[in-house]
Amino acid sequence: MPVMEIRKAGDRVLKEIAAPVEKIDRKIKHLLDNMAETMYSADGVGLAAPQVGVSLRLVVIDVGEGIIELINPEIIACEGSEEGTEGCLSVPGMYGEVERYATVTVEALNRAGKTIRINGSGLLARAFQHEIDHLKGILFIELAKTIHKG
Repeated sequence: MPVMEIRKAGDRVLKEIAAPVEKIDRKIKHLLDNMAETMYSADGVGLAAPQVGVSLRLVVIDVGEGIIELINPEIIACEGSEEGTEGCLSVPGMYGEVERYATVTVEALNRAGKTIRINGSGLLARAFQHEIDHLKGILFIELAKTIHKG
């Protein structure tokens, strides 16, 4: 599977609102596979389709517990608040302190088209929110209280 080019801040696609996936076909599954390979190659914990130039609601995440693929994800419940340091493959070398919900529940489709719900806290909750923000055209640097170079 080829590693895809990760788009950097300033690229227009990162500011677009991503379109819903209408049909989960071989092309979408192939894109999910390539996104995962790209994320792993870049030592990331999450990647949204706009980051590889595709304005669709697709996300891959792995915080060390195995790959999570989300098609058309939505946060359906959230609770608490915590501040933490975030970075982004599309904003290399920059880090910021971002306040996020402490726990979230995400509903999405998996690659088989089945609706799934995943509860996340800690890094997983942060990754869900960060990647879903990408689908809304939002970069973490827009939300950060402070930004510093790493």
